[in-house]
Amino acid sequence: MKLACSSYISLLIVLTMTLGCSTKKDSAAVDNEIPQQLVALENNFAATAISTVAFSQEKKDRFESLFNGKNLKGWKTPSGEHSWKVIDGVIDYEAKGGNLTTEKSYGDYVFRLDWRFKRTEGPPYNAKLFDAEGNVTGNKLVKNADSGIFVRGSGKSQLNLWCWPCGSGQLWSFHGSKDPVIRKGALPKVNADKPVGEWNKMEITMKGETVTVVLNGKTVIDQSKMPGVGTKGPIVLQHHGGYNAKNKTWNSASALIQFRNLSIKEL
Repeated sequence: MKLACSSYISLLIVLTMTLGCSTKKDSAAVDNEIPQQLVALENNFAATAISTVAFSQEKKDRFESLFNGKNLKGWKTPSGEHSWKVIDGVIDYEAKGGNLTTEKSYGDYVFRLDWRFKRTEGPPYNAKLFDAEGNVTGNKLVKNADSGIFVRGSGKSQLNLWCWPCGSGQLWSFHGSKDPVIRKGALPKVNADKPVGEWNKMEITMKGETVTVVLNGKTVIDQSKMPGVGTKGPIVLQHHGGYNAKNKTWNSASALIQFRNLSIKEL
């Protein structure tokens, strides 16, 4: 609204100067001019204000791409040998090297992305089972792949991506919390994952230390608290597991994953 206000002040100055130069005119003529100029002034001010608000709203609603589809510009790759690369317009990873991290840190935001596991490898994984309150009730062997998203840069802020029965989105560092509200909030409300090989659409909203996750159109984490993760940090795509060349075996929780359509809107 600064632009609108400055325009309004400028028009007032012009109007004052115009009226000041009207000394040779009779008072009736000046009186007739004043309402007309005020109407023009009000119309101009209203149009400028509407234009400024519309521009501000458009800027607020705009998402910024975090991946150009060609290379990893804007991301920090692990030091040393790693398998992060771009293939056919998607970020591809074969569980070797370390995490992929945005160069920029973010405060409150909405982050959208597509992800999919390419395949599973290794022996079945002994995944945990949970009741509706987030308590561990047992285990189940599953074919698994495993990655995650650190929403505040550290492992403490991890959202799991995996093949566990509870579904992706779980807040791993808080699933064993002694606080029953936080423990329950760390558990996905529903398993909304697509089968391995299919693309998942995810939207993550971070406000302070509170997170909401929508996966394939379903809210799986709803305004859950993540105490201690902080209010600003980079976004991290997680490395997990890997291939043991010596034994020629895969870890059963390996990040054999792809990402695409990554974009963010800062709040």
